[in-house]
Amino acid sequence: MPLQMNRDVFITCAVTGSGSTQDRSPHVPRSPKAIAESAIDAARAGAAVVHCHVRDPETGTPARDLALYREVTDRIRAADVDVVLNLTAGMGGDIVFGGVDAPLPVAAGTDMVGAAERVAHVAECRPEICTLDCGTMNFAEADYVMTNTPGMLVAMGRMMTELGVKPEIEAFDTGHLWYAKQLVKDGVLDSPALVQLCMGVPWGAPDDLNTFLAMVNNVPEDWTFSAFGLGRSQMPYVAASVLAGGNVRVGLEDNLMLDKGVLATNAQLVEKAVGIVEGLGARVIGPQDVRDRLGLTKMAPQS
Repeated sequence: MPLQMNRDVFITCAVTGSGSTQDRSPHVPRSPKAIAESAIDAARAGAAVVHCHVRDPETGTPARDLALYREVTDRIRAADVDVVLNLTAGMGGDIVFGGVDAPLPVAAGTDMVGAAERVAHVAECRPEICTLDCGTMNFAEADYVMTNTPGMLVAMGRMMTELGVKPEIEAFDTGHLWYAKQLVKDGVLDSPALVQLCMGVPWGAPDDLNTFLAMVNNVPEDWTFSAFGLGRSQMPYVAASVLAGGNVRVGLEDNLMLDKGVLATNAQLVEKAVGIVEGLGARVIGPQDVRDRLGLTKMAPQS
């Protein structure tokens, strides 16, 4: 499809993620209070959407604890700034094999649970958006596999749709987009869909522009997409995505640095993205505009 610059852009801030970054920067939030405060600061800086994981408050390791999610979302909802809530549903699909000579039994770090458990915090907290990683993928770690089978994705996608929560399809490679379109065709996900193009995550789609344009050209014209690149590619991908007709994602989940040798906060990364978007002649839109565009429903959590 012909590329056309997006003139009305929303920014998503991925606040903390589930990577092992907690000891690489003091700005990576761990506790629910710190995660919520960082998300609120990002919203004040111009993020219309905050994408949240939770971590063990003591160790900083990724967690799936319902109470942690509930505290984060309650704190954000109680703030004096409006923002669209986007919770991960990527946890609970981790397999770490035992090594090349004895892959079974699986090793420490494996966290594989059923579809209902993977979506339990979404059902309780009722965010407007939650992520759906649309494929299985090798990551940089030697024996780790992010596991999302077609059957699991059908089950999770149906649960999200029935809850009235908008899935944000996370596509780490072209095949993930191919399957996402099948989920829409099969009626598992509603159309038009929302997709996040995840560039430069080893070993998914590399972050070169030819691959990015191949990803963009596989997004249906009536869908909404955002994109991000890791590390030093984060800010160049703000410009690339806007020029390709998309929206943008920044945040400490994907990049820790504001500049060479300068550790960033989430708010600083959002502020830098706002400057790039506006410098291109586009407008940064707010959370209510995002709800109107995507047909989102702002819901209350289950009591």
